[in-house]
Amino acid sequence: MPEGHTIHRLAADHRERFLGERLAVSSPQGRFAESAALLDGRTLETAEAVGKHLFLGFSGSRDSSGPSGPSDPAPVADWVHIHLGLFGRLDFGVAPVPAPTDTVRLRLVGSGAYADLRGPTRCALVTDAEKRATGDRLGPDPLREDADGSRAWERLSRSRTSIAALLLDQKVLAGVGNVYRAEVLFRHGVDPYRAGRTLRRHEWDALWADLAALMRIGVRENRIDTVRPEHTPEAMGRPPRVDDHGGEVYVYRRTNLPCLVCSTPVRTAELGARNLFWCPHCQPPVG
Repeated sequence: MPEGHTIHRLAADHRERFLGERLAVSSPQGRFAESAALLDGRTLETAEAVGKHLFLGFSGSRDSSGPSGPSDPAPVADWVHIHLGLFGRLDFGVAPVPAPTDTVRLRLVGSGAYADLRGPTRCALVTDAEKRATGDRLGPDPLREDADGSRAWERLSRSRTSIAALLLDQKVLAGVGNVYRAEVLFRHGVDPYRAGRTLRRHEWDALWADLAALMRIGVRENRIDTVRPEHTPEAMGRPPRVDDHGGEVYVYRRTNLPCLVCSTPVRTAELGARNLFWCPHCQPPVG
């Protein structure tokens, strides 16, 4: 499942290609056809991400010609709510626009580009109130300017649940997935089985700040890189990592390989139906 940095990158991609344009909107697959017909010919006013949720905001009528200006934007009347889930994909292309396949749930076509959505867990037309309700159910997103890490601290600091499980709970923290979970805990030497309530505030503040910094790099580079300069392949004289997730990491999917810091074999275990990766030497139990 894509992590939050990917969704923020997709929101930026939509703004770059389609913002202020009247779009041709269709559903070749047919499962979004009724809603697509309501959006066809309307203007994309904004695109934003909240955790792993992507929202595309459309103007109020087919006659809208786009934003009135930076100080007086056209109102957003409807949102397309997209959650890619495990199998969803969003692909972009440029003109000439090819004929769509019958697996395309949603197609957007602008003056020089198009976007095809396939296989999402959710693709629905929602109101502004429904969008806000979705956001209210989520914890703070480290990539959003309006995020407050204190909200997550209030939940995890009272919890007996492991910090590893809490980091993947989207009601506690939005947008963090398995890769960032494993890597940020390693970078701060935190035992993944440690209960949330045993964390000290300064430890959480450091985790939050590091997540925000790492995920911003992910948005910019469109891949997850978490190793410090002294542990890159160039610095260590080792081959680069080969993995479909891309990027250089410390422990994620490195089971039984030597830790890049201490050479202890990386361990893995299942926690909440997800694989957990950690170094038992660099992330020792507390007490």
